Amino acid sequence: MEPPAAVLPKEMTHSMDATTEEEYASQAKLLQEFTNLSTIKKAWTFKCNSGNSSQIMFSISQCNLIGNKRKTNILSAFISNESNHSVSFQWSPFPIEMTGVSTIVPSPSGLKLLVVKNGETGSPVLLEIWGPSQLLKEIPIPQSVHGSIYTDGWFEGISWNSDETLIAYVAEEPSPPKPTFDGSGYKKGASDKDCGIWKGQGDWEEDWGETYSGKRKPALFVLNINSGVIRAVEGIEESVSVGQVVWAPSSSTSSQKYLVFVGWSSKNGPQQVPRKLGIKYCYNRPCALYAVSAPFHELGNVTVDLATAINLTQGISSAFIPRFSPDGKLLVFLSAKSAVDSGAHCATDSLHKMDWPTDGKPHPDLSIVDVVPVVMCPEDGGFPGLYISSFLDQPWLSDGCTMILSSTWGCNEVILAVDVIRCRISQISPSVSASSWNVLALDGDNILAVSSSPIDPPQIKYGCFQEQKQSISSVGWNWLDVSSPLSYSEKAKSLLSSLHRSIMKIPVKSASENLSNGARKPFESIFVSHSNSQTDESCKDSQRNGPCNPLILILHGGPHSVSVSSYSKSLAFLSALGFNLLLVNYRGSLGFGEEALQSLPGKVGSQDVGDVLAALDYVIERGLADPSKVAVLGGSHGGFLTTHLIGQAPDRFVAACVRNPVCNLSLMVGTTDIPDWCYVEAYGNKGKTFFTEAPSMEHLSVLYSKSPISHLSKVKTPTLFLLGAQDLRVPVSNGLQYARALKEKGVEVKVIVFPNDVHAIERPQSDFESFLNIGVWFKKYCK
Repeated sequence: MEPPAAVLPKEMTHSMDATTEEEYASQAKLLQEFTNLSTIKKAWTFKCNSGNSSQIMFSISQCNLIGNKRKTNILSAFISNESNHSVSFQWSPFPIEMTGVSTIVPSPSGLKLLVVKNGETGSPVLLEIWGPSQLLKEIPIPQSVHGSIYTDGWFEGISWNSDETLIAYVAEEPSPPKPTFDGSGYKKGASDKDCGIWKGQGDWEEDWGETYSGKRKPALFVLNINSGVIRAVEGIEESVSVGQVVWAPSSSTSSQKYLVFVGWSSKNGPQQVPRKLGIKYCYNRPCALYAVSAPFHELGNVTVDLATAINLTQGISSAFIPRFSPDGKLLVFLSAKSAVDSGAHCATDSLHKMDWPTDGKPHPDLSIVDVVPVVMCPEDGGFPGLYISSFLDQPWLSDGCTMILSSTWGCNEVILAVDVIRCRISQISPSVSASSWNVLALDGDNILAVSSSPIDPPQIKYGCFQEQKQSISSVGWNWLDVSSPLSYSEKAKSLLSSLHRSIMKIPVKSASENLSNGARKPFESIFVSHSNSQTDESCKDSQRNGPCNPLILILHGGPHSVSVSSYSKSLAFLSALGFNLLLVNYRGSLGFGEEALQSLPGKVGSQDVGDVLAALDYVIERGLADPSKVAVLGGSHGGFLTTHLIGQAPDRFVAACVRNPVCNLSLMVGTTDIPDWCYVEAYGNKGKTFFTEAPSMEHLSVLYSKSPISHLSKVKTPTLFLLGAQDLRVPVSNGLQYARALKEKGVEVKVIVFPNDVHAIERPQSDFESFLNIGVWFKKYCK
């Protein structure tokens, strides 16, 4: 498929010379080779009645550039476990597109399927219940009952009860009535059907920031499948936003049913005033597990107190992603207490459990036990702690006590087995350097996973536990390759086949004595190079096969995020253009222990900048990079680093590109949805207590001094800006101010603003145009 002409920005056709236009056309065609690859988002397995067979459904995402959206397809397969310890996948001939579908959720037995269709803004939500061969029920839900159902992976929570008669879910609370006006002014008691009236705006309400613009509050509802009746769950405080709901185990002694959910309070800051700070990617928002009575039951002897939600985790500042053990005796949950307590937006997680009452009746005095505590300073090569964004809905092996999880371990994503009874953890994915593994679903005691690397597109894997092995560890698992219909072009294969990847350990330069042990340890970087660049660090003195390809420094955002050794079509495209890539996981990144992570807050713009320059020096000193051909690319905090680097080291970079960059903290603090982030990263942990909506002159001065704009006078690097006009995290004014100031001093600048994009700039056409322009910009200057 040729790239559509509509993808190229209109202004290009007016101002481009023939050479530049040819470059755009050539690169657009190459980028299309990588954009076409479908990706696996989710998977579900179902046991068949016959023998050792199972059926699996994959949710496949595919980019549709013409429609400017991502299509979701369902692809099915039958799995047969052979007697010779092999596995056979029989794929359906074609995928089925889920048009208009927001999400699907199979029932516990696999005999029913919930299909959620949110539709356009303002239109009714449609719920469909499907059986094995037909649609069983269709339930339209008017806006007066609730708004769209949350399917975003954060507040999202959809849960079937055990007998598959009730479904609990999280949806947008209906909007309160607004004042009505007509030509005479305020109209009392007006109906929506009246003519010549209009609705006033009413009181402005806080939302949860980036990606949640226009949404007020997620609330909890329960659907009775048999009657089609929907009821709001009562007893939840007005200030609490809910998410991630699951049904508690039923008790044989009571008909009462309970729901367990995560609650986030809208009262934030030292004064505990109503203020919904941005929550997307922000694990430092306090949250707790609550239990509440579910509707659709006979009250019987239930006391009035149980109609009010009770906090199950009062002794810990963060609790989310609740999961009950198969026997219903344990409630296991993840905690980001390190992030909440320190103020860092993301930090090392911990895993906890509590015994669920045998009578099934929850109470606030349940004892919390650590299963996997926070790791402060890992041993060399040892487990660095948990870094998890989600669990499977059913993460348990048949022993009922082993959870299968995906987590970040240094530069890799790995699959872990956690024994929640003995509080033991082990890596079960292969310990292969520079590859990442993610679990998709469990098939009994077998694992369906996906593996990839910066040079290897995703490959489906099937993990079988070898019973003769006594320990659940990587040596006890046999990982089989699965042939799948998902494929990528021969040209892409050929381009990637000449690449190498490795993980480099970069020593910390000038480590001061007051640093923690974890912050003194080497940090890691991923190096992706072409065959003519020497990548074997054991052969430092050997000669390269040829001159070094131009190098792009890739800097992740956050700053408490991480670049992992998984496949990225965008980075594969840049590699295919002939660039080597250095992805730097500077101290402060996830996956390396809590001490290293917490060493960065208060030192942004200095420690992280120093780490990036140390990584660049490391590859240059080993002859792996030409210092005259280095470009730098980063978004968000990666853009903060990029603009710092071209100011603090103005002679080291021939080109730069930033996506929604943080350029001026003193401007951002008054416009972002996460003003507390500015304080914590500038001041360190004490910034959490300094945070105020009315910064003092002293505060603004410190924020400015930590910002890239304070070094702007030294910048001379040609810089490309890619900005989302709807970004609430780093508002477009931040990048525009810096870009205008560069133009003012004569630096070459190009600015592209995407009018409908938020922070991630991930709409298909915007993403395509972004990396096309990055490729052309870097090729222009890295000759």
